[in-house]
Amino acid sequence: MPRPTAPLGLALDSTSNVPLHRQIGEQIRRAILERRLAPGLKLPSSRQMAAELRCARGTILQAMDQLVAEGYVVAQAGSGLSAAANLPDEMLVWPKVAPRNPSSPAAPVLSRRTTAALASQAIEDTFGSSPIAFPTGQPDRAAFPFALWAKLLEREWRKPSWAIAGALHPFGHAGLRDAIAAYLGMARGFGCEGGAVVVTSGMRQSLALFARLTLDAGQQAWIEEPGFVGTREAMAMAEVEAVPVPIDEHGFAVAAALKRAPKARLAVVAPSHQFPLGTVLSLQRRLELLSWAERTGSWIAEDDFDGEYRYAGRPLAPLRALDRADRVAYLGSFSKLLFPALRLSYIVLPTALARAAERIMTGTSARASLLGQGALARFIADGHLAAHLRRTRLLYARRQEALLAAAERPLKGLLEMSPDLGGMHVIARPAPAIAATFDDHEVTAAAARHGVSVSPLSACYSGRTKRHGLILGYAGTPEADMPHALETLRSVVQAKVRVRA
Repeated sequence: MPRPTAPLGLALDSTSNVPLHRQIGEQIRRAILERRLAPGLKLPSSRQMAAELRCARGTILQAMDQLVAEGYVVAQAGSGLSAAANLPDEMLVWPKVAPRNPSSPAAPVLSRRTTAALASQAIEDTFGSSPIAFPTGQPDRAAFPFALWAKLLEREWRKPSWAIAGALHPFGHAGLRDAIAAYLGMARGFGCEGGAVVVTSGMRQSLALFARLTLDAGQQAWIEEPGFVGTREAMAMAEVEAVPVPIDEHGFAVAAALKRAPKARLAVVAPSHQFPLGTVLSLQRRLELLSWAERTGSWIAEDDFDGEYRYAGRPLAPLRALDRADRVAYLGSFSKLLFPALRLSYIVLPTALARAAERIMTGTSARASLLGQGALARFIADGHLAAHLRRTRLLYARRQEALLAAAERPLKGLLEMSPDLGGMHVIARPAPAIAATFDDHEVTAAAARHGVSVSPLSACYSGRTKRHGLILGYAGTPEADMPHALETLRSVVQAKVRVRA
């Protein structure tokens, strides 16, 4: 009875610069060294291999001749070819990196910028876990109507059209883009067409896309200081130089920005509720910024990440609503409004840029997931988003009040918090008695080990001058969980600082 031959599982790349016979030889050689081809195992005939690989038999023979010459394959009269049975044991393993001498200095594994980024976060991994309280940017998990969402998903995907399940437009689901345009006209006071709306996977992608469309590599963009860390990351993705501009009590100032970088041609701002300070850009500053963009032919990226949540007074109109020269891109996110795993944001492009963006994105694969877009379109169009925002606006206003009241006793003399007219977080600043020894990165890491999630304020600064404090998100923290979490935070802070007499 003839011996069975080994299935080789070879794969050839006809577009490679490596000749086919060398591809065959290298794959068989590696299979022998990794013991996937056992010593003595018979190989298929040259005709069989040529047929399976759809190549010339001469190519197979050339590869086998080389393997025989090297000793990896043995040719026996009347038996064909087989893997060598007498290779030394030390050859029968794929080479591994030699262990490092403990006395020698460790070779760097990560880049300097990655190491610096990890150090700046100083936050424990919490994936899959549920902290007691205060995660930043997290909405209330019980407030979202997941049962309704499941029905909308099922309806969308029961029998989708090929326009949805097949080759989708690079800007995303047409129904969702139209729903966003209609919602913004009603809720944010400016008109736009669905054709200018791009659905993205997050604010970073939105910002990087806009920066690439409007600036060349190496050009400068103004960003807020302190500000959203993702803004700096997005500018780096677009190969744009980010120039931090300090925020004052009135928000972003064009005059200060011009002194730092007069040649900048993009401003990234959050005028409705600046992160993390919560400053609202004054009307005078808004008009100055729009005038600069119109006068110099520059661009503005308006980050309105939580502009829907304002608890006192009437919010000022977005920059986009005041824009006469079509120089403002408007950015929003559903992940903070609904639930983080949704990973859907959007950017409303200036009309003049929409066609160019469509052509650019057609050739790239960086697009938002389609799975939830149709359901979200129906969620908005049927009025569920507006209803959800009305409910959560009242809920989050109560939670901010509850947090400030609950923190007054346990954090007295340690951390100071003030109410914010909007948003989903507050800042706890160190009291004067502990400010000199307060390190927000150390406190953040220690709090995470005790199940309390806060964020360091100093991480929002890109320059050398940094202010320390803690960012406490209250939207996703039930009132009943706050007292215990605040007691835990008090113990952590006391253990990490020295009180000045």
